[in-house]
Amino acid sequence: MSAKPPVLVTGGAGFIGSNFVLDWVRNRDDGVINLDALTYAGNLENLAGISANPKHTFIKGSIGDRELVRDILTKYRPKAVVNFAAESHVDRSIHDPSAFIQTNVVGTYHLLEAVAEYWNDCEADERAEFRFLHVSTDEVYGSLDENSPAFTEDSRYEPNSPYSASKAASDHLVRAYHHTYGLPTLTTNCSNNYGPYHFPEKLIPLCIHNALKGTALPIYGDGRQIRDWLYVLDHCRAIRRVLDAGQVGQTYNIGGRAEMANIDVVKTLCRILDERRPRADGKSYSAQITFVADRPGHDRRYAIDAAKMERELGWTPEETFISGLRKTVEWYLNNENWVRNVTSGNYRNWMEANYGARQ
Repeated sequence: MSAKPPVLVTGGAGFIGSNFVLDWVRNRDDGVINLDALTYAGNLENLAGISANPKHTFIKGSIGDRELVRDILTKYRPKAVVNFAAESHVDRSIHDPSAFIQTNVVGTYHLLEAVAEYWNDCEADERAEFRFLHVSTDEVYGSLDENSPAFTEDSRYEPNSPYSASKAASDHLVRAYHHTYGLPTLTTNCSNNYGPYHFPEKLIPLCIHNALKGTALPIYGDGRQIRDWLYVLDHCRAIRRVLDAGQVGQTYNIGGRAEMANIDVVKTLCRILDERRPRADGKSYSAQITFVADRPGHDRRYAIDAAKMERELGWTPEETFISGLRKTVEWYLNNENWVRNVTSGNYRNWMEANYGARQ
């Protein structure tokens, strides 16, 4: 472990969290303590490349275990906590909201309590340097009409799914701990991420996986739901920038400048796969697109206005949607063993439960 104070990353074996940890170890001298409960989407394979790196320490555990978090904070004296830990799949939240309330609301509360206690006991210089950065989503703002302006940091919260409602609650808790107790917090709300290590239940990795298997590419409803797409390593850079220079108590929206309808995302993906790994029969992977029954309460459009990030912190995304998607496809083609390992029995059971009745 580096002699400099480390950061504590929660949820650092999941998709965005593991990319952040890998990116941090590549770019920073200070170490990272990685706390993850290793639920279905947490995967130590994501971190195999740094398993022996002295800058990285992994601890299995939950943010809801206040005693464990307190012990970690006391032992390692981190200068910051970056909270990725969350249940994050809307479809799963529809099937079982309880896990989302427990992790995203109750877990965040216990984490904040442990962190506030630690921060209050810090020396003055440690207190001044310390930050708690909470990673959230644009889904807390609700749904936009096609011509409505993009979400800003001042947009009203109108969550529509159990997932987004639980994240909205966690955002409000973080805000309250800053305004009530003075905890030096920062909050980021990001748009849809994509990239390496993405668990294959979300749209892009699911369609890559199914395309290569020769199975259906399921598209909800008419496929015209619009999302802003953000390459995960651009997101990691943005979080590091907020951690370094963000104003305490502030919220920063992080987007990829890449609004696109789901059906167009999948068609673009199919064209890239047609180039990189053509089907044996010469047909396009787009022939596998299948429209299925929409999910309940499906938000129509999300869009992020990241002008505050650009204006105040000088961050802009480096990847276009096409360049990021090409890198993503390339990663999945080169890491088929990773995909095979994460799409085991439990994954197949979930896919059947969620999509089987929609066909």
